Amino acid sequence: MSSPRFDVERWQARLDELRAAHHVPGASLAVLTGGNIHELASGVLHRGTGVEVTTDSVFLAGSLAKAYTATLVMRLVDSGALDMDAPVVSVLPEFATPDPQATKTIKIRQLLSHTGGVTNDFNYDSGRGDDCLAKYVQAAREVALDCPPGTAISYGSLGYVVLGRVIEVLTGKTWDQALKDLLFTPLGLEHSITLPEEALRFRVAMGHQGEPGQDPDPAPVWDLMPRSAGPYGRVIVSAGDVARFAKMHLDGGLAADGTRVLSADAVAAMQRREVDSPDKWSMSADGWGLGWTLHDWDGIPGYGHDGSAVTQHSYLRVVPHAGVAVVLLANGGDFSRLYADLVAELLAELAGVRMPPPFAPAATPPQVDMTELVGAYKREGVLTTITQQDDGAARIRYEFVDGMKDFSPPLEADLTPVSQTVFAASGGPFGDNYIPVVFSTLTNGTPCVYVSMRCTPKIA
Repeated sequence: MSSPRFDVERWQARLDELRAAHHVPGASLAVLTGGNIHELASGVLHRGTGVEVTTDSVFLAGSLAKAYTATLVMRLVDSGALDMDAPVVSVLPEFATPDPQATKTIKIRQLLSHTGGVTNDFNYDSGRGDDCLAKYVQAAREVALDCPPGTAISYGSLGYVVLGRVIEVLTGKTWDQALKDLLFTPLGLEHSITLPEEALRFRVAMGHQGEPGQDPDPAPVWDLMPRSAGPYGRVIVSAGDVARFAKMHLDGGLAADGTRVLSADAVAAMQRREVDSPDKWSMSADGWGLGWTLHDWDGIPGYGHDGSAVTQHSYLRVVPHAGVAVVLLANGGDFSRLYADLVAELLAELAGVRMPPPFAPAATPPQVDMTELVGAYKREGVLTTITQQDDGAARIRYEFVDGMKDFSPPLEADLTPVSQTVFAASGGPFGDNYIPVVFSTLTNGTPCVYVSMRCTPKIA
C-alpha cells in the first residue's frame, strides 16, 4: 500500500492549532510514513522559561519504557540465553511472591503480557545504586499478587522490574547500560537516555499541572520516579527516536543501516495476541502481546503503547499494513484530547484507520441489574467498593489501604452504565472526565473489577 504524501506544513499548523486549543504547553510529533520519518515540534518545554520545543527535545515517556524492556528480553530469547516459557525462578532464583505455588509457575511470557498476576502499585524506592533492581526484586517478595497467575490480565509494572533484573543477570550489565548497548546504539538513537543526569545534555521537557480548560503551570518537580522504575517507566526520548525504534519493528527487526537487532520471528511474536483485554479503554487496547498493546480498528490491526510520567505523556501507534507509525509526546494540559484529535486524523489519512471516539456513556444509558456487581473487591493496597443507592444509582469508592493507606484520600464517583459490565465513573475527583470501570471474571470463576487496567477480585 502506497502512503499519501505527508504535508509537513499542514500538519505543523494542525499540531499548533490543536496543542493550543487543548492547553498543552509543548508537544513533539514524529510520523513514519512511506519509509520516511517526519519530525515536528510545537509550544514550549517550560512555561516559566519559555524555552521552545524542538524536534531534538526529550520528554519523559513513562510506560513506553515497557516496549523497550520487552524488546531487550526478546533479544535475549533470540540469542538462546532465555526461554520465554521458563519459570522466572529458573533464571532469577531470588524472585518470589507470598504464594509459593505461584512463585514456581510465573513465566517470563506472563510478565511480558501482564498475565502473571503481579501488581502495578509497588512504588518502592530502592536507591540510586546499580543494585537498585536487585533490591527492588528482594523487597517485592512480600507483595501480594493481584490475582492468581494465568487467570486474567492485570497491568503489572512490578513484573517489568523483574524482567529488567533478568536482563541484568543475563547480560552482566545494568538495565540502563544494556538498553544503551543493545538498542540505543545499534539503532542510532542519539536522543534516548534513561538517567536524569544524562538528560541534562539535552533540551528537556518539564511537566505541567493545572485545571482542565486552562493553561497549566510548571510542576513542582520534574521526575517523581525512583531509578528502579526504569524498566517499566523511565525512558527519556525524542519523538523521532521513538519512531526510529518503531521502524525497526516494522522492518522485521532491522536497523536503518541493515544491522539485525531482532529476528523476524521475535518481532512477530511480540505482536501476537497473548490475551484479550476486558478493559479496552484505559490504554486503548483490545488485547496484549509481548510488551505491546494490540489494537483492532474495524479489522485493521495495530500495536503500540501509552506512557505517563505524572505530568508528561507519550503515545505510540503503529499500523503495519500501511507502514505507518505515529509518536506524540506532550508535557501537560489536556493531552488525551490532543491525542484523540490529532492521532485520529493522522491515522485516518495515512493508514485508513478509524479510531473509536473517546470513552463516554451514551445519552440514554442502558438499564443494568447491579445485584451481582455490588460488593467489595480487594487487592494489595486497594479496596474497591461498589454500592447502589436507594434511587438505583451506582457508586464506586476506591480506597487506598494497607501499605498505601496514606497515598491519597478515598476516591468516590458516580457510575453510569455503558453496557451490562462497563461503567463510566465521573464526578468527584474525576471531574468531567469519564474513567472506565469494567466488571469481568477470572478464569477460575471469581468475579473481578478493573480500574486503570488493574484487576481486583471480589471478596464480599
